[in-house]
Amino acid sequence: MAPAKIDTLELAQALIRCPSITPDEAGSLDVLQDVLSDLGFRCHRLPFAEDDSPRVDNLYARLGDSGPNLCFAGHTDVVPVGNPKDWSVDPFAAEVRDGRLYGRGAVDMKGSIAAFVAAMGGFLAEGGKPKGSLSLLITCDEEGVAINGTRKVLRWLGEQGEALDACVVGEPTSNDRLGDMVKIGRRGSLNAVLTVSGTQGHTAYPQLADNPVHHLSRMLAALVAEPLDQGNAHFPPSSLQITTVDVGNATTNVIPAKAEARFNVRFNDLHDSAGVEAWLRQRLDGAIDRSSGAAYDLAIRVSGESFLCPPGPWSDLVSAAVKDVTGEAPELGTTGGTSDARFIKDHCTIAELGLLNATAHKVDEQVSLEDLAALTAIYRSLLDRHAAP
Repeated sequence: MAPAKIDTLELAQALIRCPSITPDEAGSLDVLQDVLSDLGFRCHRLPFAEDDSPRVDNLYARLGDSGPNLCFAGHTDVVPVGNPKDWSVDPFAAEVRDGRLYGRGAVDMKGSIAAFVAAMGGFLAEGGKPKGSLSLLITCDEEGVAINGTRKVLRWLGEQGEALDACVVGEPTSNDRLGDMVKIGRRGSLNAVLTVSGTQGHTAYPQLADNPVHHLSRMLAALVAEPLDQGNAHFPPSSLQITTVDVGNATTNVIPAKAEARFNVRFNDLHDSAGVEAWLRQRLDGAIDRSSGAAYDLAIRVSGESFLCPPGPWSDLVSAAVKDVTGEAPELGTTGGTSDARFIKDHCTIAELGLLNATAHKVDEQVSLEDLAALTAIYRSLLDRHAAP
């Protein structure tokens, strides 16, 4: 018996109604596993944990044993809703109003998961078995620390001898209209905490103190005085953004002993994180006056390195699927934040394609029913082009 077709809206609603705030899957993976099992997929639930990070449940499902293996990757975890009273709807009720589906995760990214599964259901119902294999890699740790999610599943796949040949990641990549951008790379992301130490003292006797705020001000000015680069053919210029400056000094007549700033660097593929750190330290060393004994500490956490999957057969195929439905070819871009594509790109070629990102992480996150249907059609075209027997 051929698999039954799946309604994109109904599946998206079922997923949104699972309050899967990262890293809790809250039943969302159960919903997917039930649907995928009915479609004939072999499903593996893969919980991972480390002592210093939360336990995360993940799902890998595969249909077929031969290659090529086309994988859809995504996440059912969502960010917190903030104050529910700020929403015009219940964030987890999946309400449809005026042709739009509302709810946390509607665009990031339960809507695209539902669209892909529905596209696969239609493909299998009408065409039978695919050429090669189809798979899904779904985590509940993309919006969190990303320790026990996609990275661990990829390691497990390697241990099982499972190979991915191409992957589409369903992140919300569209800007002004559905399908106007397909991402073929991402900037790297580096977070830094800069702490400057001086000498505490009385504001009336500055010659007896060394104000770390003054050092910090000059150091931050040095960091933003000139950009790291001017960008290149596939990436915009790298960007350094100061996010906070903190002293914690509530007293008006005391020069503080320490001052702290935090900043983020989004860097393109002209750099790696080690090179960015070296550039930062060079600028900071040149801006601080150590003659008074001032010193600084720079703590760095790298969220991901920059990468590019150069335009080629896979991005051409994805672009063609978009044009089949929208009539316009997408831009191939690398903008936005990081995603789990930064892990998957080490295993196969990737492209990211999903819904409009305008309301992602916002109050009243929403997607039009028209876009849900159109994305399902785009994914179906992708399957027809790649996996039709």
